[in-house]
Amino acid sequence: MSAVAWRPSGLAWPRTLSALLLLLATVLLLYRDTAIGMVSIWARSDTFAHAFLVPPIVAWLIWRRRHELAAQRPEPNAWLLLPIAAMAAAWLLGDLVGVNSVTQFAFTALLVLVTLALLGLPASRSILFPLGFLFFAVPIGEFLLPVLMTGTADFTVTALRASGIPVYRDGLQFVIPSGTWSVVEACSGVRYLIASLTVGTLFAYLNYRSTRRRLIFIGISVLVPILANWVRAYLIVMLGHLSDNRLATGADHLLYGWVFFGVVMVIMFVIGMRWADTDPAPSVDGRPARPAAGDPARADRPWAMAAALALLVALPQLLLWGLDRSDDRRAPTLVPLGALAEGWQPGAAAFTDWRPAFQQPSAEAQARYGSAGGAVGVYIGYYRDQDYRRKLVSSANGLVVGEGTWVQVERGERTMQTGAGPLTVRTAWLRGSRVPGQVEAPRLRVWQIYWVDSHVTASDAWAKVYGALSRLLGRGDDAAVILLYAAEDARGGTDALLESFARGHLAALRKQLEATRAGH
Repeated sequence: MSAVAWRPSGLAWPRTLSALLLLLATVLLLYRDTAIGMVSIWARSDTFAHAFLVPPIVAWLIWRRRHELAAQRPEPNAWLLLPIAAMAAAWLLGDLVGVNSVTQFAFTALLVLVTLALLGLPASRSILFPLGFLFFAVPIGEFLLPVLMTGTADFTVTALRASGIPVYRDGLQFVIPSGTWSVVEACSGVRYLIASLTVGTLFAYLNYRSTRRRLIFIGISVLVPILANWVRAYLIVMLGHLSDNRLATGADHLLYGWVFFGVVMVIMFVIGMRWADTDPAPSVDGRPARPAAGDPARADRPWAMAAALALLVALPQLLLWGLDRSDDRRAPTLVPLGALAEGWQPGAAAFTDWRPAFQQPSAEAQARYGSAGGAVGVYIGYYRDQDYRRKLVSSANGLVVGEGTWVQVERGERTMQTGAGPLTVRTAWLRGSRVPGQVEAPRLRVWQIYWVDSHVTASDAWAKVYGALSRLLGRGDDAAVILLYAAEDARGGTDALLESFARGHLAALRKQLEATRAGH
């Protein structure tokens, strides 16, 4: 197919491109905090370091299509104002509740949609894939960590047992005769999966013309890294076991993992090239590009559309500015818990050194209370004036973070009846490191709930929803996490002890938080 000469028709393209560049610069300026946040994640996370290459790749892919693009007449599309408004609203809601993945996805969608709106769908048809590829710059995917870590542990333990090696498993940790192994975040394979999906999608686009072949190869790009990571984990444990832990331990197994992954990817691409299409035609669907007729008057008026788009994407920033001015900026002071229920006394003896890993609360308090049935600890982390660095519901917050002295071995939910109706709490078992003289490692039972704008919930999602509604209604963003915890009772009465304390004091705790919000 002969290439169409790069000869933009009349003044339509120069005017449209000038308006588009100014519009994209406006979006970047208005949403610069989101853009900077994305880049900072790329820089500090090996999982998303590939995103630095995405914008140059997108520019290169669009440049490859420049002749087809020039053959079309840009025609602004007003219907795309609706999805742009939806993405602007999604960004606002994501910012109100501090969900980076939502704001960053919405920001990227705004860049794509304003481009489509200003150029029009007919003119943009040839660059739809390059624009869509920009979404690989969004650092999203870490929500898969628990699933991938569990899958890796399941496969490794099953494969070890099939190899005749006895295994004792406790959550994501397992013990074999030669030592103890643990599936941590670096072993989940999420970075392999994201890298494989990104490169595999680009490979499929460049080497196949058939949509069916492209989708099959993209599916393979998802499946292969998961299976390869399972095999990698098993081989590393076997290598350590057979070498008496001289090989594949510490940082070595990460190096072996990337080498193994690189070999697997090369093999996958070599096999994929066997079915590559030899036709180098650059059209999206194989049909030659041809000039599109359009309304010259409409095509030559891009500035009005650009102004409307700029105003639309600026609205969330203006609304957020108004909400920020009404938020309470005072430092909160937690009010002490009032009178205790009958049978409970303050100041119980310390029974654990565990401390939750909630980052940068505006205020926090931790206390212990005792009764004839045992001792219960209470932790409150209070958050006000939340932002991306300090927020209640965050992947950086949890009962345990990293490889410390405590690990979480089980999680679940439990529903109890209160005077205000049924209440569901999030539950977990934590296990500490065994010290000399102890027969078994200490275990801790933890109950967790959130308090947000007078609502109590165990759900991260509902905590976010309540927080967004509170800010939209002008009631601020005050919120807190309440943790109740007790040492394991050999007789199995730990949950009963925590429920007894919750029944007697949950209303008082909520009153305490209301007083803190009111500043009393």
